Amino acid sequence: MSTAKEQRRLILYGIAMAIVAVLIVLLLFMLRRVLLVLYVSTLLAIGFSPAVHWLERQRFFANRKRLPRWAAILVLYVGALGIFALLLSLILPPLFGQLNELRTRMPTYLDLLQNELVRFGVMDPSFTWGDLVKRVQTPGVALSNILGAVQSVLGAIGTVITVLLLPFYFLVEASTLQIAFLHLFAKERRPRIARITAGVTLKVGAWLSGQLLLGAVIGTTAAIGLWIIGVPYFYVLGLVAAVGEMIPVVGPIMAAVPAIFMGWTVSGNTALIVAAYFAVQQFFENNLLVPRIMERQVGVSAVTVLVALLIGSELLGIVGALLAVPSAAIVQVLIQEFVISDDA
Repeated sequence: MSTAKEQRRLILYGIAMAIVAVLIVLLLFMLRRVLLVLYVSTLLAIGFSPAVHWLERQRFFANRKRLPRWAAILVLYVGALGIFALLLSLILPPLFGQLNELRTRMPTYLDLLQNELVRFGVMDPSFTWGDLVKRVQTPGVALSNILGAVQSVLGAIGTVITVLLLPFYFLVEASTLQIAFLHLFAKERRPRIARITAGVTLKVGAWLSGQLLLGAVIGTTAAIGLWIIGVPYFYVLGLVAAVGEMIPVVGPIMAAVPAIFMGWTVSGNTALIVAAYFAVQQFFENNLLVPRIMERQVGVSAVTVLVALLIGSELLGIVGALLAVPSAAIVQVLIQEFVISDDA
């Protein structure tokens, strides 16, 4: 009798645990966006941590006092925002001027495009761009789409602001969060967990510096190449390419578009040469620079980088590609600590 009750109790316990597990999975799925924001913010905080520690160790002012942690973090943020503002001041004015010039010439370019499409038999000769305007969605549907796009943009801006603010508070409360995290484990395991977190901090910081190095290399080579080709504002377009390099997958494509447009203002052949140059540059960047630089900076093998990029892009698109390398570095630290060291 007692055996039957024990079996029934175990079955009910198993069913209850299965239900709890399903509910936890559903909850995590519902909170996936929040968890992703927290993960990105944590990676940024870890990546900035070595720079903050370096600023804390420096002595400033006449009394040679060291900066408190909050001041070091603030200096880092102000410096990053200052560099970003400087880049925008260099990039936006000439780009707006060129885009305005392109806008005034756009009807001519559209007519040329239509003539080429008609010549190749792609477009009906009787078709005009006015016919395209008439086929646009009704005003109500168009307004709904515009409002949806505005809502998406505002949501994206809010997410970006959150991702930028959370690392600040994570860095300020780093010691408290570290102590609280270590207390989740048994006392005898805490030194090992502390060693793992230190290794993760080193790897993610190296990844962030590697991203900056990649941006510098791509921006410099883009500017030199465009200067040789004869594209105007080559230095500005080089900066655009450097910034675009920070955004995986679509960033380099978005950076190439204004360069091709600038080449188009010179001639059609120049635009084709620019497109070919960026394609070759991205081929070497994807297959040589990213694996090699990340292997040197982060210590992750070239094969691991490529596989991580493929998996991250497939799972989360652009965000997954951006998080692929630091996530692979974290997994590598865990494998070395829990698998390789235990086997040894």
